[in-house]
Parts: sequence; C-alpha cells; structure tokens
Amino acid sequence: MESYAPEKIRNVALIGHYGSGKTSLAELMAFRAGAIKRLGSVNEGSSVSDYDQSEIDRNMSISLALLPVEWKGYKLNLLDTPGYADFAGEVKTGLRVSDACVVFVCATSSVEVGTQQVWAYSRELDLPAVCAISKMDRENADFQKTLADMQSKLSSRCVAIQMPIGSQAGFKGVIDLVTMRAHVGESEQDIPSEYTDEAQGLRDKLVETVVEVDDELLTKYLEGGELSVEEIVDAVRRATAQGIAIPVFATSATLAIGADTLLDSMCSVLPSPVEQQAASSELVPSPSAPAQALVFKTTADPFTGKISYFRVYAGEIDSNSQVWNVNKSAAERIGQVFVPLGKHQHTVARVSTGDIAAIAKLGVTSTGDTLGARDLQSPLEGIAFPKARYSMAVQPDSKADLDKMSTVLPRMVEEDPSLVLRRDPDTGETLMSGLGDTHLEVVKERMSRKFGVKVVLGTPAVPYKETIAVPAKSEHKHKKQTGGHGQYGHVLLRLEPLPRGSGFQFEIKVVGGAIPSNYLPSVEKGVNEGVHEGVLAGYPVVDVKVTLYDGSYHAVDSSDIAFKVAASQALRKGFQQGQPVLLEPIMDVTVRVPEGMTGDVIGDLNTKRGRVQGMNPEANYNVITAQAPYAELLHYSIDLRSMLQGRGDFDMEFSHYEEVPAHISQRIVAQHAAKAE
Repeated sequence: MESYAPEKIRNVALIGHYGSGKTSLAELMAFRAGAIKRLGSVNEGSSVSDYDQSEIDRNMSISLALLPVEWKGYKLNLLDTPGYADFAGEVKTGLRVSDACVVFVCATSSVEVGTQQVWAYSRELDLPAVCAISKMDRENADFQKTLADMQSKLSSRCVAIQMPIGSQAGFKGVIDLVTMRAHVGESEQDIPSEYTDEAQGLRDKLVETVVEVDDELLTKYLEGGELSVEEIVDAVRRATAQGIAIPVFATSATLAIGADTLLDSMCSVLPSPVEQQAASSELVPSPSAPAQALVFKTTADPFTGKISYFRVYAGEIDSNSQVWNVNKSAAERIGQVFVPLGKHQHTVARVSTGDIAAIAKLGVTSTGDTLGARDLQSPLEGIAFPKARYSMAVQPDSKADLDKMSTVLPRMVEEDPSLVLRRDPDTGETLMSGLGDTHLEVVKERMSRKFGVKVVLGTPAVPYKETIAVPAKSEHKHKKQTGGHGQYGHVLLRLEPLPRGSGFQFEIKVVGGAIPSNYLPSVEKGVNEGVHEGVLAGYPVVDVKVTLYDGSYHAVDSSDIAFKVAASQALRKGFQQGQPVLLEPIMDVTVRVPEGMTGDVIGDLNTKRGRVQGMNPEANYNVITAQAPYAELLHYSIDLRSMLQGRGDFDMEFSHYEEVPAHISQRIVAQHAAKAE
C-alpha cells in the first residue's frame, strides 16, 4: 500500500445501532475497492472486520476494526465500530481518531436508541457526518419514513443526496440528486419518469439546505438562478464540513447497491485530516513537522505480544526508529510498522501525517499516549471512555488459574480501558467493572481463549457492617490450669455506640495496676482482632468505642496470649449484650431519564427501598437524585437499560451506612448461619 498525502486521506468512523449493517457495508466497500478478494459475511463469520471468535460466535462487532481501502486516488481508513451498547468504549475510540463519520440507520427499524447514543458521541466531537439508510432491500423498508425519523431524532439537517429506485424486493438502484442521474447496476441512465417529481422535490430541499454555506450562492438561488453541478458539489462539501448539512444515502449490502457512491462521496464530501485538523486544533498537519501520533487502541496477543494502533497527527513515524512517549517521558523503540486489515498485516516503511497504522511490542506505551519528537511539550488529548457501571466479582476457576489471573487481568484492562479493576478492601473480592453483562462475559471468554485463564464471575458481596444499639459492659476471665504454668487473663470492657461513620475506637482506663502495662498491648490486639468479625453474621464491627476499665492478673500464670483471648471473648460478650444490629451501605444515585419515563424509574427506585430526594429538568431529560441501599443496586445498570431501552444512564457513589430493616437483617443472619453449618 503506497503512501498518501494528507489531503488524499479520509479517516471515517462507521457508527450505528447494533444490527444496522455497518460491518456488511464495510465488507462490501472493501471488496469493491479491491482491498479483499472475497466478499465475506457477518452471519457466516467470514467478514474481514469481525474476525475475533467472540464476534463470530455472536454475529456482531465487539472491537473496533480498521479497514484501509484505496479508491480512485484516495486512501480511506474505515473504522468499523460495534453497535452494541456494552462496547461503547470502542465507538469513542474510533470517533476520537476520525475526521468524519457515517451513521448507519436501518430502513426497517429507523432510528434506534443505539443510533441516538453514538450520534450523541459524534456531536461531542463535532464531527462532520453523512448518513446511510441501510438494508433498503428488506421487507417493510421505507426510505421516506426513515429519513423523517432521522430528521426528528438526529438532526433536522439530514437531507437526502440520493433516493432509492424501488424498495424492499424491488430495490434496484439509486438516483443521484446532485447530477439528477439514475445508477442501476454498473450503468448510469436517465431518471425513470415515475420518479422525476419526487426526485426534484428532494433535490430542492438538498440545494435549499446547502446554499446556506455561501451568501453569494444563497442570493443566486433565491433570485432563481440555476446552480451548476460543480457549485452544488462544492456547497455540499462545505456544508457537510460545517454541519449545515448531513447528506443521506440509500444502500443495501445484500444487493451490493450504494457502496461505490458512498466511497465516491467520502472522497468528495468528507474532510481530509488537513481540513479537519485546521478546523479543530492548532496542530499543523504537515509531514515535515515534528512527529506527533496518538495511540488509540491496544490489543494483547499471547503470541505477538502487545499491538498498538496509532494515528499520526503531524510529521512521520518510520519503521525501525525511535520515538519519545510524552506521557511517560520515556524513549520507545519502533520496530516494523504495519497497516492492519482485519487480522492481516501489511508492512510499510513509514506512516505519514493523517494516516493510521500499528506497531508491535512497545515497552511502556498504553492507550491514550502520545508518541513523537523528544522536544514535544504536551501530549495530545486522550480518549474519554464511558464510565464502567456494572460490576462483577471475579475469581479463578481453579488453583492453577490463581497466579495467571493476576497477570492477565491487567492485560485485559490495557486492551480495553473502559474496564475497571479494583479490590474491595471490605470484602476482599476482586471486582471487574464494565459497561454491561455482555461486556464482562466477553472479557471472561477472551481470558480463557487467549491466555488459558478460566475465571468465574459472580454477584459482588455487599460489605455489610455490624454495630451495637445500646451501651454494654462485659468481662471475661480466661483461666486454665494444667501441669506447670497455667493461663490467666481477666478483663472488663465497656462498649458504647458511636455516631455513624465514626469507625472504631479503643481506650485504656485501667487504674491502680489492675493489669500490668506489659499486658495492655495484648488486650488491645485481642480487641482489634475481635472487631473484624461481629456476632450476627461475621461482618466487621464499626461505630463502637471500647474502653478497658478493669481486670486482674496472676503473678505466675498470666501471659500475653491469656489477655488476648480474654479481651476477644469479653468483646464478643459485649457485642451480644449491646443489641447488635446490621448496617448496610447506602449509595447516592443520580439517574438521567427521558421525561416520559420518569414515573417508571421513580416507581422502580421505590421497590428498591430508594428515597427520591430531588428532580431537575435537563433538555428532554429529568435528572433524579436519590439514595438507595447498595444491595438493591447490584444489577441496576441492567435493570435501568431494560426499563429505558438504553435511553438513560446513572451514576452511583457511596454515601453512608444505615441500619438494615429487621426482616432483611433476619434473612441475612439466617443465610450466614446456614453457610457456617
């Protein structure tokens, strides 16, 4: 693959709802451009993009895939993104290094929630966009209805630049509304007479929208002047770059219709890296400038090691050279640079400004790092990944997996930064958090398939605590007499409940040498060990003050161990006398919900023992603030997605501990007792 000037490169993210046909049309475009010799199929697991076994098994994209194609003197880096919500991190990655995007909308199901979500991501970056109405050959496909839905739910700026000839089983070609020519198969012809009026109406709307980009053009149009095809093409290009227009195409991957015209339009309508960088940053997109590249994706492979995908924003990156990692302040040795096409690799001597490639086996570099010249002062902006809101406890399947798990889990996080790994200090569990249950299941599968590590995912344990409700006094005399030295330790403790969040306090108020000072540390040790396990269900004890106020000793038989045992037993008695209660973590929850679904969410929070504390309107959403027990929110990410069809989101953070209601507390204590038996 030859090197291209930045002006001749197009970096385009393909985005849309799961099942909207992105990968199938990307496959067709790669085939039409000659990048692949055989046309694969998503359903058969033979597409060039979806080559991972998890993708083949599920018939859907899971990872971002790069498809570089050459088309009529241009190089197009097509970034095929997943449409399923659990893999939104890959969408954000693809959009971050793209200069434009193609939004896919299915002609039968119109704008779905996933389309709206990825559209919102593209708006955050203000990327120029075109839309492809896909699956025009399907039953119930309706171009006009889908276009109206796009104008309603995405942008009123969506305007047809093509219209279909026929529909569903009768879909056979498209009409170019700029040139007013029909394209059927390989031939170009006059527009069939039955489509003339509709085509003219859509063309008028297109021209009316794009002439806004230029005052002179607008004046000419309003005065009834005839615009040339060249003037309209130029206006479409500039209007698309500025977001004034979002051209809409008609396609069908199954019938191989629309791929060529979409490729043509990417070259003629969408901006090059030079144009887009000039509009969005101060970075000079020149091959002669100092090198500057962003690593946007990392994959872990047990055979080839780490592979880092990068986009060059300035200068050039050469094979077998050295670059500087700005984020880590470290030199990196560059080996052979290559351009991935699915799982295949094409080696190249260098990668120039605006282009995308990959390198294997970088030492310290991770996703989001900037590589370049040593004198670079600041790194490029990284990637904003979506928050991981769904957590599972991860455990090794066997002892053999235990050691390997600790080394493989960080590699999975390196490969997918939308994953979060942490150890819960209260429960001792390793928690893996992601964007949903499918996300974590895929990680589990990859750990097994790539690295031979089998893990078990389970619901996280709730970090309950125990405390006492009333003050209590207790004593314990640990006395044993065997041949020779015996054991003797005697302590008296006073226990007092403290306000929530006070933790645990220990105080010594022994007077008159009732317990010699050398045994006091043993008493404290016995108490400190005792608070790790309460009397109700074995949970740690908090919000209690324990005071050692008296005791006795034996000149011969007393020992450190005797006082330690006496202290822990006295503490246990004190817990039992102090009306022990169970405490549970309460979370602050903020839910962003569409206006029409607010009642459903509030009702659901009430069933989860939640307390709604406030509500504020925000655009077409309501933001609900509430508090609810963590135990009720372990699967809230999935519950909320199901309830809102993915149209809302939430944040959750720890607030405080509260007493567990009696009927729930009894159940937890009974479960603990059964488990102990």
